[in-house]
Amino acid sequence: MVTASTVRLTIALIDAELDDEEKDRVVRQLLTEFQELDEVERAERVLDPAPPEGNKALGGFLVNLLLLEVNPANVKRLFGFVSDRLGGKPIELEVEANGKKLKVKASSQEELAAAIKAAQEFVAT
Repeated sequence: MVTASTVRLTIALIDAELDDEEKDRVVRQLLTEFQELDEVERAERVLDPAPPEGNKALGGFLVNLLLLEVNPANVKRLFGFVSDRLGGKPIELEVEANGKKLKVKASSQEELAAAIKAAQEFVAT
């Protein structure tokens, strides 16, 4: 649950050139890295709300999604980390802060820089 003191960031890897297995591998690696950051209060995978019929796994995950919660004071450093790790990869960011949501897509380093700037301004308001 997002509180007034946290910002929720959902990162979706939307690279059409990667298959589900590759997306899952990238997301697992990013999850490990995010969990090690002091700036991140919570980092987790997103459960599949509608797993395939016959799925025997308990709570399968969506292969391309990560959910992060961060203190607003750490947002700029977190976005720097995101830019370093995901610059040039097609991604979709959803930022939830102050009861509002912002959703942006980026598929190049320049688009990601613009998306991060918009997200930082969104969080600041």
